[in-house]
Amino acid sequence: MAPIPLELVTSGRDLSEPRLDPSGRYVAFVRRSGGDAAIAVVDLDGDRVERDLTFGPAPRPGRGLGGGCFAWMPAASSAGDAIPDFVYVADDGELWWQGGAQLRQLTHARREMRAPSTAMPATTPAAVGADDPQRGRRSPIVAVAVDEAEIWVVDVVDGSSRRVDDGRHEFCFDPAISPDGRMVAWQAWSPPDMPWDGSVRVEADLRTGEVVEHPRAGGAVQQPRFTSSGERCEIHDASGWLNVDVAGRAVAHEPVEHAGPTWGMGNRSYAISPHGIRVAIARNHRGIGDLAVVEIETGRITVLDSGIHGALDWQSDRIAAVRSDASRPPSIVVHDLADESVVTVARADVVGWDAVELPEPDPVIALSADGATLHARRYTAGAGRMICWVHGGPTDQWPVEWRPRIAYWWSRGWDVLVVDPRGTTGHGREYQQALHGRWGRLDVDDTAAILGAAQRSGWASATSTVVMGGSSGGLTVLGVLADHGHLVAGGVASYPVSDLRALAEATHRFEAHYTDTLVAPLDGHPDHEARFTELSPLHRAERIAAPLLLSHGSDDPVVPAAQSIALAERIRTAGGDVDLVIYDGEGHGYRDPAHVADDYARTEAFLDRVCPPADHAG
Repeated sequence: MAPIPLELVTSGRDLSEPRLDPSGRYVAFVRRSGGDAAIAVVDLDGDRVERDLTFGPAPRPGRGLGGGCFAWMPAASSAGDAIPDFVYVADDGELWWQGGAQLRQLTHARREMRAPSTAMPATTPAAVGADDPQRGRRSPIVAVAVDEAEIWVVDVVDGSSRRVDDGRHEFCFDPAISPDGRMVAWQAWSPPDMPWDGSVRVEADLRTGEVVEHPRAGGAVQQPRFTSSGERCEIHDASGWLNVDVAGRAVAHEPVEHAGPTWGMGNRSYAISPHGIRVAIARNHRGIGDLAVVEIETGRITVLDSGIHGALDWQSDRIAAVRSDASRPPSIVVHDLADESVVTVARADVVGWDAVELPEPDPVIALSADGATLHARRYTAGAGRMICWVHGGPTDQWPVEWRPRIAYWWSRGWDVLVVDPRGTTGHGREYQQALHGRWGRLDVDDTAAILGAAQRSGWASATSTVVMGGSSGGLTVLGVLADHGHLVAGGVASYPVSDLRALAEATHRFEAHYTDTLVAPLDGHPDHEARFTELSPLHRAERIAAPLLLSHGSDDPVVPAAQSIALAERIRTAGGDVDLVIYDGEGHGYRDPAHVADDYARTEAFLDRVCPPADHAG
């Protein structure tokens, strides 16, 4: 296999949030390339040519398989075969409406809107008096999350808005309006919980103003919505697995995840059919994905396709999704259930990838020191050198999907071992929640256990293994170097967490209470200071003897660069080998092409220094 050029790895575009219009004829999606973003549309019953739909301010795309950028207006607000009206969140954070050649800014709040949901109420949902001239008026409405903390309802005709949550929760995500326009539901939680710990469904009656919470004992709720008949539907994990629930009953109670953790808004890992009798589910079998349709009444499951799916939408007889796997790039696909066809309407990659044969990973099982079953996936090059890659999060996962970074190193003769230490999603609630109080300890020891099993299998030796990761995965890298340095020749840590106490005090609002559960509460816990010190790699820096390549963005809002600067200083003071680079102007991850190229070049030089290829050839 010839080495894949970096230019190919960094090529292509991001595709997200496919949404079918109410008729099922048009599919729109967000496309982004570099700093350019737009909402594009394809006529599925016409020429199937991709065209840009937005002509106003650029949309603000979601992240990964999430979304929360736009929504079609309900069918009753549009006419004929024309492309329907829609609303979207622009890069200014405001909500905009577009219909035909008309464009209008709906909000002027100077705040951050997200995850619009639309409906056409039978009458205006506002509580109006008998003599009010607006009584009985029909106007489309939009529910939207504001600053991740409030839920507003906006009238599309006059632009008026009102807050409908009662402020009891610090975070409010993903509002959904019932088909009759009467109820709004959303996901909510408050510290010390994170959304995967204990979020709840909250509903507001738009006519009475009453706000009601619907908690589920022993689990967390996400993606609350309504069926076409108004029944509640959502995903929750009180059973131990994130499964779809309709009308208070699991439609497919199985040891398989139907969603990932709530890291942002607009997740759509399931979609109810228009008549409410079936549900499409993007399933995760311990990192291996498929798309299935479940009959709600009988529970009968039909698998439509393999691969990681997300951003599902179902209108008429069509299901739209983003799909990828290890060898196929992200694509917008539409399944037509009427004729059992699948249409790819947009691809994220460039033609050069067609000449590259990429491997599917092999599942790996290992046992932890305390006897737990651990999981990983191996992309096999077979040349005797191995990168052990730890995902960020830590309540995240790198399932078997398109990852050009993995392909880059694999094409250069590296096995890539993607590990799922406890705390990772995709293996049930118990596996994910096991990290509580042990972040920086359990993930480190689990990664070491998987590494040991891989080396005993003969795939690589300690002298030909490097551990790599970013953010939370970088914390695990540092912990492995400090506590299990005999297993690796070196480590690469990008924008890593090294000081958990400083993270709790300085990170952005969403993650500000992350450590309350994963380490210890800053208030009310008798030994929280000792616990933060014990679990932070900064305080074990003198034990990091193997070479370390360390990088950070100067403007990182999640993990301040000061953490890596302090860590490097301590390692050097203790006589360690550390190379630190600070990328000016970068945040939590690198976007400037020059910085990206430099990061890859530095990493390749470092890997060849600590694990020379000639020493492991053949």
